[in-house]
Amino acid sequence: MAALYLTEQDVAAVVDMPLALEAVASAHLALAKGEAVDCPRQRVRSGKSIQHLLQGGLFDARKVTGYKVYTSSRAGVRFWLHLFDAERGDPLAVIEANRLGMMRTGAAGGVAARALAREDSRRAVVFGAGWQARGQLEALALSTSVEQIAVVARDATRLDAFCCEMAALTGREVFPAEDIEAAVRQADVVVTITTAAAPLFKGEWLAEGCHVTAAGSNALIRREIDETCVSRAGLVVVDSRATALREAGDLLPALEKGRLREGALVELGEILAGHRAGRSDQRMITLFESQGLAVQDLALGVEVLTRAQSAKLGTLLPY
Repeated sequence: MAALYLTEQDVAAVVDMPLALEAVASAHLALAKGEAVDCPRQRVRSGKSIQHLLQGGLFDARKVTGYKVYTSSRAGVRFWLHLFDAERGDPLAVIEANRLGMMRTGAAGGVAARALAREDSRRAVVFGAGWQARGQLEALALSTSVEQIAVVARDATRLDAFCCEMAALTGREVFPAEDIEAAVRQADVVVTITTAAAPLFKGEWLAEGCHVTAAGSNALIRREIDETCVSRAGLVVVDSRATALREAGDLLPALEKGRLREGALVELGEILAGHRAGRSDQRMITLFESQGLAVQDLALGVEVLTRAQSAKLGTLLPY
């Protein structure tokens, strides 16, 4: 079958969060079982723009390799996912991947919260009200029993609109946080999805039993949580140790000071596969550091491609 080019509109027509949650969980399971390869992100800096590359392969029944490339500059950020048949090397698709990436990033947070948050979690705080925060909040609502979600953001007008949109989408009570410290102290789940360069809250505010998903720090210059938050976590989970050790700005200060050991980092797939233990008691604070993996994009990309083919979407490429 000829390779397809799928636009953002094509992707939006077939993708949804339940599909993304299933795909991302399957990608982490494949990694844990040795049926996948994921390479840490590489970057090329020109001075005015940055090219970012994630690549990997899924060698289970999907038998696909590929890479996501995106560029960032003052003009904005642009994403493309390239899929190839792992056995023949044939190109399968080129997919515009802004929405796809947002969905898989949110899904990773949802999969982690489903595995690590307490089953009786009711209150959450989300730091961020942008495009990526939308995916995190939707996935959280689908993956946990959270009923009330306080949102923290700098732009009050944007925040109000975001809360209204997400309340309608999720059926949960979503509202601006009036007192950040109080909201964090009362939260069963805390999610950060920002571009912050300094911690967003004090780790001492976290209640016992809280789960934290920190999804915005994928570079050394970014930090969303402080060392107290890291040190209080009885379980620190990453999507990939290799990637976390290169770019988890939240964890690297503690690692460099010897306050966190590399061997203490548990991969999400290891918990999903039953190779490592997850939450051990109701009072444990758990932390998921999400940097984003190529195999997450590949797994969701395969599902999007299958649905697009069935719906006869896309443009044939001259390969």
